[in-house]
Amino acid sequence: MYALGMDTSHQFLVIALLKDGRVIDSLQLACFKHQSEYLVPEVQKMLERNCLEVKDIEDWIVTRGPGSYTGVRIAMTMAKVVGSLEKKNIYTLSTLQLYAGKRDCYVIMDARAKRAYIGRYRDGKALMADTVYPLTQVAEIMEKGDVEFMGDLHLFGKEDDYGDIAANFALLKDRWEKVENPDLLVPSYLKSNEDYL
Repeated sequence: MYALGMDTSHQFLVIALLKDGRVIDSLQLACFKHQSEYLVPEVQKMLERNCLEVKDIEDWIVTRGPGSYTGVRIAMTMAKVVGSLEKKNIYTLSTLQLYAGKRDCYVIMDARAKRAYIGRYRDGKALMADTVYPLTQVAEIMEKGDVEFMGDLHLFGKEDDYGDIAANFALLKDRWEKVENPDLLVPSYLKSNEDYL
């Protein structure tokens, strides 16, 4: 059985093609604010490389946010359209959960305006709800130094650490949340619409 994971919520276009729960092809391309231009062509290329068609993909996994207001919607819209038209399964993951994979860590992602999205994960399970904190509050947590941090570490003068995001779609298979009604699937922004302007 084939599955396709997609994330367009941050600076990357991430696509993972899975066969029987194992990643057989993937892409992690830095293209902030250009994911909408690359998503469909890159999915098509990946399917062609693997001699597949859209109808062959049974499960579509997409991140629901947090992240870029427009970015979150790009992959989610594709999953909803294909899932509905082809009558395929749709699953979601938190963006921060996907980035964490199975690591024991805090994940931080730039939320702009001197804030960061932050989530605490261990073995793919949330130990705190994804939220938005001022950078000063995140820095206080980092100073404790008791848990690893990953993600947009440049916000704190460190080297960014994202790992192999595409591989995490397979690692987190037991954490995929099935969407029963695609029409009701909406992004998780964690901020009001005005915060994105």
